[in-house]
Amino acid sequence: MERKPSTVILVKGQRSLETVKRALDPLDVQHRLSDKPVLIKVNFITTKTWDTGATTDPIIVEALIQEIGKVNDRIFVVESDATVTRADKAAEVTGMLELCRRYGIQFLNLSKIKDKVTVKIPNRETLGDITVPRLVLESHIVSAAKMKTHGDTTVTLGLKNMFGLLPDRFKGKYHLKGIDKVIVDINSVLRPSLVVIDGFVAMEGYGPVSGDPVLMDLVVAGEDPVATDATAARTMGFDPNRISHIRRCYEKSIGEIDQIQILGGRLEDVRRVFKPP
Repeated sequence: MERKPSTVILVKGQRSLETVKRALDPLDVQHRLSDKPVLIKVNFITTKTWDTGATTDPIIVEALIQEIGKVNDRIFVVESDATVTRADKAAEVTGMLELCRRYGIQFLNLSKIKDKVTVKIPNRETLGDITVPRLVLESHIVSAAKMKTHGDTTVTLGLKNMFGLLPDRFKGKYHLKGIDKVIVDINSVLRPSLVVIDGFVAMEGYGPVSGDPVLMDLVVAGEDPVATDATAARTMGFDPNRISHIRRCYEKSIGEIDQIQILGGRLEDVRRVFKPP
């Protein structure tokens, strides 16, 4: 049976709420995210601010809050602790906590939530199961990712951002199991309802923390996490078929890698070859 192409929105524009909303408009966000809580999963691997290319720009989250908030007031911004970065501290330093306060939205550190559930992973790559807060399983996940290179996975986009749903603070143990395989396992049981990749200021070179900022003025969004990541990888000059976790997620039917309809802009107009990690 022929697989149906996935739609990805590619919007070039100056950093603004309007640019983000132009990427969201074709995706019917309000209809799709109205029936249960929504967790906006940001990337806070460090306390560096969005303009360094390291963390999710608050303006991406603000646009999501405004659009989803028209139909759903059960919105949370979430992240978990990393080995060297506390999520609460990162939320404060990056301005995300102030944004949440302004809109009456709760920021949740997933590492502090006690009510957890263990999920078995069928046809696993490396993990037999994962344990996550129950709220994660009962909510829509919006992967509000950053467009960055990554020393272990070549790129870190929507699929890799889901890794932060694991509440464990010491995540090095997952890297020892093969981080590409771990990403595939997570996305096989926790699929985001929406991926929005922040490319206003991206990162190239020694990512995901210490690379060089790249002004892209770009937002990439889609329902299909594989197609969205594949498109973002191509805008960075990488072949997604050669990026292990993206290719393997495609092979496991989590999403499309080549059968993609791009709306909003043309790939060749925004493509820039990034320095590899």
